[in-house]
Amino acid sequence: MRQIESPIAYSAIPDDVTNRAHEAFASDPAARIAKNAVSACPIRKVARVPEALSLDPRTFDVQLSQGDITNQKRSGRCWMFASLNTMRFRIMKKLNLKSFELSQAYPLFWDKYERANWFFQNIIATADEPVTSRNVAFLLLDPLCDGGQWDMFRSIVKKYGVVPKDAMPETHCSSNTGDMDAFLTRHLRAGAKTLRDMIADGADKDALEEKQADLLEQFYRILAICLGEPPVSFEARIRDKDDKLIVSGTFTPTQFFNEFVDMNLDDFISVINAPTSDKPYYHSYSVRFLGNIAEDGGVHYVNLPIDSLKRAAIAQLKDGLPVWFGCDVDQNYLQDDGMMGISTMDADGLFGVPVMASLDKAARLDYGESLMTHAMVFQGVNLDDDGKPKLWRVENSWGKDHGHDGYDLMTDDWFSEYVYQVVVDKKYLTEEELAAYNSEPTPLAPWDPMGALA
Repeated sequence: MRQIESPIAYSAIPDDVTNRAHEAFASDPAARIAKNAVSACPIRKVARVPEALSLDPRTFDVQLSQGDITNQKRSGRCWMFASLNTMRFRIMKKLNLKSFELSQAYPLFWDKYERANWFFQNIIATADEPVTSRNVAFLLLDPLCDGGQWDMFRSIVKKYGVVPKDAMPETHCSSNTGDMDAFLTRHLRAGAKTLRDMIADGADKDALEEKQADLLEQFYRILAICLGEPPVSFEARIRDKDDKLIVSGTFTPTQFFNEFVDMNLDDFISVINAPTSDKPYYHSYSVRFLGNIAEDGGVHYVNLPIDSLKRAAIAQLKDGLPVWFGCDVDQNYLQDDGMMGISTMDADGLFGVPVMASLDKAARLDYGESLMTHAMVFQGVNLDDDGKPKLWRVENSWGKDHGHDGYDLMTDDWFSEYVYQVVVDKKYLTEEELAAYNSEPTPLAPWDPMGALA
């Protein structure tokens, strides 16, 4: 076989390196015991530290009462579930309900549809770049994933409102989005090629708009087959805890949101924590190509120290409102125990090398080890004698059989390391923090870790 020349001077692993590694492993009883344990059990179960799990999950200093736990099933809609869980909380409180659920299929439909429009417009805007450019390759990589951010959900609700779950129930495709996303993505990529070819052949603006409209009509058809059409209006009848009929009538989705959620969406803003040198604190940021509703613009957030995120979240909880947040959920997470904590696993002790302790938060972001992967809701917090947080109560969307009846626990040191975003009413920010949010945002590259989707 012909040797391919490379600009890098590769070299083989020296024999003495492998020999030393073998001798060190063979002579270490702890390594052999660890090998025997991990060969029979999952790594996380072996590294689990039972003493770190002895925390009471039932009672918190600040604790909100939510309805039945929701379940996103085999879909990546956590950001939608978390957002809707903060909104249904308001409905339950306003109407004195034991539980209530808003439709998650409804915003899924409109997000996909609007994101297709957003995608085609970005494809047209980058048509002068080769298909192999980093920007175009990024757009084509995963144009229709289920994930998103709060600002994107806010845009959907401002335009389309919300509906009760009965008004647009789940379908197989909404609960199991894999196949639907695959076919829709193929349609988008084919549309991208068509639009780029038309531009290369000199098509004018009117021809491009006509073709994009045709592509969107086809996209809508596939969506409607998978999810059903979203209601223009619907009948709603709701009984309170005492079985008294308190809501009966016909509503549009926007009317229902305005009357029963009663939330000024523009008051709630995204605050991030990214302690990297390229993103100074007290500056606002946006992310190129990240959004869904074209006329509403993309995401916008302010980068603040982690203590600012905690302070604002606690203030909102104390005022009786839950808090949307985004984190890297899989890090040091014991799912069966429903516990996110730095000390819940001792992987470094198990392996005998500094795996978990080898990178700090900034380095994990810079070197691709961590980013936001999941959105949930804070529903409570325990405080020490000085009012500092110790333990957070987390509402997840993985069903009631997960964790502690559907809830997780998060230690405060885990919050510091792996929470990247909270959504709070802007009134909980200081004047300096709010001024930073209102400043002209610095655009980040599309592949920046802070553009990750929950």
